Amino acid sequence: MNEQFSRLYHLAWNYAESDPEYQENPTYERRCVVQSRIFAELIVQECLTIVERKEYSYHEADPLWETAELIREHFGVER
Repeated sequence: MNEQFSRLYHLAWNYAESDPEYQENPTYERRCVVQSRIFAELIVQECLTIVERKEYSYHEADPLWETAELIREHFGVER
């Protein structure tokens, strides 16, 4: 597993413990479900961070801006 995936996987596991969905039903199975959701969210956020690097010209006419907006819309990520 790539170091970045490993980092996000472990971060998601730790975040899952404090998630309200897990707190309602603190079982191992629920924590795995919550962790999977958080892991996916972290991957999307990481991708957006890469696309939104500040060294690029980043405004509405920029194709990277459009790409980031499409990713946000597709996954329902708010700014």
